[in-house]
Amino acid sequence: MRVFALGLIFSAAASPCLAQTVLKSEPLILAPYEVAFVQDPSCGAGKVRKVTGAIRGLQRRKACVTLAAEQASLASATP
Repeated sequence: MRVFALGLIFSAAASPCLAQTVLKSEPLILAPYEVAFVQDPSCGAGKVRKVTGAIRGLQRRKACVTLAAEQASLASATP
């Protein structure tokens, strides 16, 4: 019974971690290979821009992707 209760507690704690935050503007500093989702009107309706950080000397990767409504939450970026 204890194992079942522990599994229930861990699954409840892990669920909020799966959500992705959608920023209103692209962050100035992004660690290499870190991913940020940004609201961008050039991507079209229902899509967001996925920005992946790069190592020094290389440019960031940017692509338009679709996120499910339950995966994303809207937040503002801190400049």
